[in-house]
Amino acid sequence: MSFVFAHNNFNVLNLEKSLAFYKQALGLEETRRMEKPDFTLVFLGDGRTPHKLELTWIKDRKEPYQLGDNEFHLAFTADDFEQAYELHKNMGCICYENKAMGIYFIADPDGYWLEILPKR
Repeated sequence: MSFVFAHNNFNVLNLEKSLAFYKQALGLEETRRMEKPDFTLVFLGDGRTPHKLELTWIKDRKEPYQLGDNEFHLAFTADDFEQAYELHKNMGCICYENKAMGIYFIADPDGYWLEILPKR
């Protein structure tokens, strides 16, 4: 028996805002959508790996999600780290930098952290 990663899930408050963020910040594209009366699932991919990010939008939710200490994150490598840094700096979404390690984090519209790593 073996297992393969399929996707990670983030619940989002504003689906359109989140889709625009992930497209602009990381180049993720919608690969599949599932519409239900109470919620919508949208799967995003990078076009190179099979891994997906599933965004779940609960249609009647009005309050932001409580992320606790937010001690989790997704990580992305950037083939042009300096260009990625400038994009995210201009977007105003960098929330933490660790220059000694050569990495930084960006926050999506709901406050989820995404680590940006240079390609090694």
